Amino acid sequence: MTLDLRFMGAALALAERTRGATSPNPGVGCIIVNNGRIVGRGWTKPGGRPHAEAVALAEAGAMARGATAYVTLEPCAHESARGPRCSTLLIAAGVAHVVAALGDPDPRTNGKGFQALRDAGIVVDTGIMAQEASQAMAGFLTRQALGRPHVTLKLAMSLDGRIAMTNGESRWITGPEARAHTHMERARHEMILVGRGTLESDAPALNVRLPGLESRSPRRAVLTQGGAPDGWEAVASPEAIAALTGVDHLLVEGGAGAASAFLAADLVDRLLLYRAPILIGAGKASLEDIGLTALADAHGRWHRRDTRMLGSDQLDVYERRRH
Repeated sequence: MTLDLRFMGAALALAERTRGATSPNPGVGCIIVNNGRIVGRGWTKPGGRPHAEAVALAEAGAMARGATAYVTLEPCAHESARGPRCSTLLIAAGVAHVVAALGDPDPRTNGKGFQALRDAGIVVDTGIMAQEASQAMAGFLTRQALGRPHVTLKLAMSLDGRIAMTNGESRWITGPEARAHTHMERARHEMILVGRGTLESDAPALNVRLPGLESRSPRRAVLTQGGAPDGWEAVASPEAIAALTGVDHLLVEGGAGAASAFLAADLVDRLLLYRAPILIGAGKASLEDIGLTALADAHGRWHRRDTRMLGSDQLDVYERRRH
């Protein structure tokens, strides 16, 4: 079990490399292990092909025969003009054992990949680090289950919950470390959205300004029922995100109106709360009305997944509890 956790953890780390760049395919990681030694590594490439298993098997070559493949998602079992079935590739390579974190909810594969492997005499184990894999593939899984992107809401605020001074000044509430973390988050999303007020008052670039990741800047959207300027896309309402193509991860960056609209629609799956050790007092609140009619309804909705210090700022990550 210790080795399984180690190798699956490595596969999950590989899967993160192209998060936000593989839609409509999931970002998958794969490790091929022969006699305790890693002989092949792969992760889904930008655009969704080739798949992780194909890359790892190509690197492993003949060493894949009799080996164990660690994959973060059930190997695909459906025909595609873009590439072969991964279950077929694993069988042809002579892999003896497949360890998978999750089954694939896509009805074209759902259980069929595992069955094909077992029918070929391959031992299949599932559920290793399933929770971590669910987090890593949250965009794909949310699209499959709910028909919309996975939504992260980012708020950078003072200790008293202000996102700007009364005159609108907000640069910068948080420090450079927190802002760098925000840019990394941008690189992990296909689209970033702000409200019309934020667009008009701040003219944000919303690009990724981390060395080496500039090409990972996401598409830009504005929440508006009107038109969008050049280089931007208009999203008429929070519910309209279901119709977005090529977007499995959506980052909502502000302002208070857009944040409140997504919370009121119960379409936020993850919260990034960056809090600077400052007090502003009178200023712009981080949220407006989010539709609560009773205080009891506010409890039990959010689970803190992570907390850390970024320079002098504190980041808390919360996930929406859903049944």
